[in-house]
Amino acid sequence: MLNEIVERIRRNHALEHATLHILEAQQPNLRAGGRATWQGFYLYGDLPDEATVRAAVNEAIRRMKAGQRELAIHPRCGTNVVTAGVLSGALAMLGILASGKRAPWYVQLPNAILGAMIGALLAQPLGPWMQAKVTTSAEMNGAWVRRIRSSPTGRLIAHFVETDHEPSS
Repeated sequence: MLNEIVERIRRNHALEHATLHILEAQQPNLRAGGRATWQGFYLYGDLPDEATVRAAVNEAIRRMKAGQRELAIHPRCGTNVVTAGVLSGALAMLGILASGKRAPWYVQLPNAILGAMIGALLAQPLGPWMQAKVTTSAEMNGAWVRRIRSSPTGRLIAHFVETDHEPSS
């Protein structure tokens, strides 16, 4: 049961990214983000109407089924931020520990900065890899949109795209 829920979240996360890619291609200055759940995904921001979002989601499903798996990876995904933060923090701490217990702050600080910089550099390829292997799944066979619920909040809008997926084999 837990595996099925995790897989649905990964597939919805991929579909959220792919939908944002398609909407951003239509509207290059689009300011939007999203969040996946096991039931679907939210899109927040300066978004188009529900019909345009539905068309983008259906196009995303079609294109990923056709092999465009790269749509599942998004440069502004929180996975990239978490990967950079964890690596930078861990390597900064390692730099401090490598300085020695009694090292003065002016020795520890450059080592911590160097560790954080190395972590940030390593995160550049590792974040997208983490998306592809851990936090998303571009498997869209059996995916479809149940419904979309929209909520305008001032000048911004939130859409919840409720999805369904046949269990992956």
